[in-house]
Amino acid sequence: MSLSSKPAHYKLVFFVPPSNLAACKTAIFGAGAGRYPGGKYTECCWTATGTGQFRPGDTANPHIGTVGELEHTEEVRVETLCLDMEIAKRSVAALKSAHPYEQPSYAVYKLEDF
Repeated sequence: MSLSSKPAHYKLVFFVPPSNLAACKTAIFGAGAGRYPGGKYTECCWTATGTGQFRPGDTANPHIGTVGELEHTEEVRVETLCLDMEIAKRSVAALKSAHPYEQPSYAVYKLEDF
């Protein structure tokens, strides 16, 4: 298979409260994220703990914090591999279903194979 015919790989990165980490990982892994080519490794991810900050606006319904007040909260950053665009899309949908926030903070990056 030539490099040009290989499907593009993607990296999904998201932030989640520690108490919801297991549920979000279960959801994205169930959607196919965290697998490496050849199937020898599954449920792979990298995590790191840090501090997030946000101020809920007047129309917000925050899971954590109070409308109008600046909030600092512990969050876990999760990075995982998605072997193609469809897996990335399914994983984002699963993340949104499992995540406690009104709008989860996430990003999807297309990866290059050099």
